[in-house]
Amino acid sequence: MSHTHTFEHKAMKTEFTLRLKHQDKKLAQSAAREAIELIDEIENKLSRYIQGSDVWQINHMEPGQTLFLSELCYDCLREGLKAYEKTGGLFDVTLGRLIEHRKNKEDNPPPELMGQLLVAPDRPAIQCNESGREIDLGGIGKGFALDRAKQLIEEWGIESGILSAGASTHLAFGPGEWTVGLSGKNETRNITIRDQALSASGTGIQNEHIVSPNMVENTSRHPRIWVLHRSATWADVWSTAAMLMTVEELKEMADHFAGLGLFVENPDSGCVDLINSGAEA
Repeated sequence: MSHTHTFEHKAMKTEFTLRLKHQDKKLAQSAAREAIELIDEIENKLSRYIQGSDVWQINHMEPGQTLFLSELCYDCLREGLKAYEKTGGLFDVTLGRLIEHRKNKEDNPPPELMGQLLVAPDRPAIQCNESGREIDLGGIGKGFALDRAKQLIEEWGIESGILSAGASTHLAFGPGEWTVGLSGKNETRNITIRDQALSASGTGIQNEHIVSPNMVENTSRHPRIWVLHRSATWADVWSTAAMLMTVEELKEMADHFAGLGLFVENPDSGCVDLINSGAEA
């Protein structure tokens, strides 16, 4: 009989929780320890705030400079570029300066978008053609870390579990079902997930921290949104982009991308409305 073993670790400005099902506690401990080490390594590569990290170095490049990246940073950055295309530009990892301006609630006008970075398509390298752009992988990094941790844990033979980055992103794997609560202002809606990721975005915790590339005022359109996807990386992407969409645009997005589940907190009732269940056609 399998037991659930729980492990916690602070990283990426949140608390990661690994709940692993396995009959051997020592094996689960070993898998969790390696997964936590991997999460720390990912933070040390992706954080824009850690001096010397890959992203920190990118954000301090001079025009004409080429920087070779770790595979972890390169892979995450490539996912971010794909996300820009799939979301029609709503998810943009090069808006670091705008994101900082919004988070800090600065009174001065937002910085002008300028600069150009070129990511090599066939090797882990990036070139700065013009300075001014800053990378911020905060909207994708936690999901990316959960996806990579899941791969490592499965290699240890762990049959089932759920990995969480705070309350914002969860990744369930294996045959077991896990109950997660979606908390609106006036309602908590419980759903079960299995072999799925769930990511939440909203204004309640970090206030207005999601920005649009066109710098429209009051860009977030919903108090809170939850997205179901097979990948935690892409659940993070879509939950961020969805905050900038109207309800009609959300319905169109759900119809276009199979398996994408969407829940939205209704700003009038404070209840959690289902836009799409995420069931495959």
